[in-house]
Amino acid sequence: MRDAYHEELDSISDGLVELARMVGSAMGRATTALLDADLALAESVIAADEKINELHHELENRAIDLLARQQPVATDLRIVVTSLRMSADLERCGDLARHVAKVARLRFPETAVPNDLHPIVLEMGQLAQRLVAKAGLVIATKDVDKALELERDDDAIDALHRELFSHLLDDRWQHGIETAVDVTLVGRYYERFADHAVSVAKRVVFLVTGEHVDDFVATAEPTE
Repeated sequence: MRDAYHEELDSISDGLVELARMVGSAMGRATTALLDADLALAESVIAADEKINELHHELENRAIDLLARQQPVATDLRIVVTSLRMSADLERCGDLARHVAKVARLRFPETAVPNDLHPIVLEMGQLAQRLVAKAGLVIATKDVDKALELERDDDAIDALHRELFSHLLDDRWQHGIETAVDVTLVGRYYERFADHAVSVAKRVVFLVTGEHVDDFVATAEPTE
């Protein structure tokens, strides 16, 4: 009975890894649709979000069912509750990828992002994908050291986000208010996507150690 129970816990973890893969793929495709003004690709990202939502709800239901049937305690309870929260974070990542695709669809056949900002937005999209891929790896391996790396990795997204804003606030901006709004929204979507990936990694630290990240880092640091 306990073996079957732990197999169910493992299957929830596997589902979270798959969810991370799906939202990373969605953001990659949404970025391409945004920069290439690819309407068909944007529509496919928007439609595929339903599958992300379905997996999220499936994982949620399985976790709640385990809580009801097994009434886990200690570490097992932490696994189930943390899994629920990670699933919600990843589902939100899927929503943000869909938002990027919707901006692409809204401005078709034009490109929502001016050509001179393409390199920044492309890099933000690539970094967002890498962050959530690393979050998926952290879920699979329960590697606390790698989980702690994500917050540092997120600094690169934040720096690009600030760079994007510096262009919007520049007196030489010539792309109009509508484009400024689009770029502002898109930058925010990437930044929030990365934040949710970091949140997933932080939850893994809690899952493994029983401590929140700030407390764990404080206790792990050597005292003078």
